[in-house]
This record gives sequence, structure tokens and C-alpha cells, in this order.
Amino acid sequence: MALPRRIALATKNEHKLVEIIRICSDWPVEWVTVHDRDAGTFPDIDETGETYLDNAALKARAVTDALGIPALADDSGIEVDALGGRPGPRSARFAGPDATDERNLAELIRSVRGVPAAGLTARYRCVAAFVVPGGELISVEGVCEGTLTTRSRGTGGFGYDPIFVPVGWDRTMAELEPGEKDRISHRGRAFRAIRALLTGD
Repeated sequence: MALPRRIALATKNEHKLVEIIRICSDWPVEWVTVHDRDAGTFPDIDETGETYLDNAALKARAVTDALGIPALADDSGIEVDALGGRPGPRSARFAGPDATDERNLAELIRSVRGVPAAGLTARYRCVAAFVVPGGELISVEGVCEGTLTTRSRGTGGFGYDPIFVPVGWDRTMAELEPGEKDRISHRGRAFRAIRALLTGD
């Protein structure tokens, strides 16, 4: 399958938008985002799904239906083993429905306080979903394993990046350069995989 000429990025999250466009900078497509005034109206989507795939599919299909062009979406989260895999798909709402990144981060630090360092294993998981108007949904998953620190470090990235240390690194995601992060991140892996699936590379 050839990549479509235009693809809508089904997100209103500024941090995620910047990161996806950076990860996919070599895709030979025109990206349509919520900032394109002539793109039409991007719908507001309640992420009511139980899984990452549910939420990614909701976003991709809603934007495709609204704009009439192919759409690419993702849903992602952090899974902490000491918390039984939480917050998972609820990562963006861990501290409540209208929580900020700062509040979610503080809540996760509070939740793992007292857990021995050896028990702070965690992973980032991302499911990317692609759909064309009237077509079937294609999805892939990307995972980045790591551990948590209970003290924020770094100013890059977003979300839980200041306390997530990827396996093989001694820096948090927030301390990595953007290119370093994209190379190993769950989102980088998922979007590279979906391109390979779409193009057969």
C-alpha cells in the first residue's frame, strides 16, 4: 500500500502533535492537523475505551469521518508493575478527569512512594491506528521498558517522562535529546512500525 498524499493527525494534544510530526518527518505526506484552518472541524472525542486500541480507533475513525481523509491516531500510557499495570489507558486522567501533566506526575510519585527501587519496573505502551474513509483499521503497538525514579529529572518530553528511565540508559526520558527519545520511545517504535506495515518496507 502506498502512503496517502494527505493524512490527518487525530490529536489535539500539542506535545503529542509536535512529537509525532518529528518522528514522522521523513514521511512523504502532507500532514493535516487541528491547526489547519481549511481542514474542517476536528471533533472532540471522549476517550471512553477500555484499551489503548479502543481509544486510538475512536480518534482515528472520528477524524476520518469528519474530514473525509485518512487519519492516524495513537493512544498511549505508562504501566507500573507495582500498581498492577496502572495507570495504563487512564494515564492522562490518573489524577482525575481534568488533570494536568503535573498533577498526574505528582499522583504517580505519591502512589509508588515506599516501593523499593527494584520494584519500580514500568513500561510505556503506545498503540497507533490508521484508517481510510470506509476502510478497515490498521493498528500496531510499540513498547519501551524502563524503571521509575521518584524524583523528577529533566525538562524535555512531557507526561511522565521526568521519572521514566528507559532500560539501558541512566537518564530519564525528559533528560534525553529529542532524537534519542524518538529512537527508543514507545511512540517512535509504533509509528515506524505502522509506516512499515503501510508501505511493506
